[in-house]
Amino acid sequence: MTDIVSADLSKFGIRELIEAQELLKAYTEQGAEFLGDGLTLNFNPDSGYVFLCDEDFNVGILDDDGKLVQFFSCPQCGKEGTEANYPFSKFEGYCSKKCQKENEWIKKLTNH
Repeated sequence: MTDIVSADLSKFGIRELIEAQELLKAYTEQGAEFLGDGLTLNFNPDSGYVFLCDEDFNVGILDDDGKLVQFFSCPQCGKEGTEANYPFSKFEGYCSKKCQKENEWIKKLTNH
């Protein structure tokens, strides 16, 4: 079985190493309040994404302007993106009010 994500720099290609360099430069210059302890640099060979991830699975990527931004995955429907794509912060980590409400409904049904 192969790993979906790797922190092994020997698995990064030239493009990924250059992107990693830009990502680390942005992190040192801009910081990222949304990232905490246990920070690792990662590469997903399936998507091509190079990203930072902390021990709580918060993810940081570079946007098109070179700014380090948080990357989200909706736990209800699986949509992925940044605040530029969906209002994740507005709906407590969900991509929409619909997904947030569906999750609340499921919690009530299962008494969680």
